[in-house]
Amino acid sequence: MIGRLNHVAIAVKDLAAASKTYREVLGAKVSEPKAQPDHGVTVVFIELPNTKIELLEPLGEASPIAKFLEKNPDGGMHHVCYEVEDILAARDRLKAGGVRVIGDGNPKIGAHGKPVLFLHPKDFNGTLVEIEQV
Repeated sequence: MIGRLNHVAIAVKDLAAASKTYREVLGAKVSEPKAQPDHGVTVVFIELPNTKIELLEPLGEASPIAKFLEKNPDGGMHHVCYEVEDILAARDRLKAGGVRVIGDGNPKIGAHGKPVLFLHPKDFNGTLVEIEQV
């Protein structure tokens, strides 16, 4: 069911500063910032040969990333994202296996313009998991 690793997401306080570090210190290709109001974040993607790093900055005080940064003031890894071929079939199989889907269980459109769902971290060894339909 689970496919390749799509990205690892890192929460940051200052997206411009974090982007500059990846671009200038590590020499990485960094996308332009993109606001994702439905998810309460602004994102950039760091392109790597085998996957991506997603930098997340809170978009407003109600952002889940703002809450994450309150608990983790230096930022840090927020979630991992795996690809699936059929997000509804994956959701149904996961739920049948006892996995909790965060929210109402209906996919939202993510930063790549594709349907995504988040899975409860307590079901995955403390790691928030995102699945994205490819």
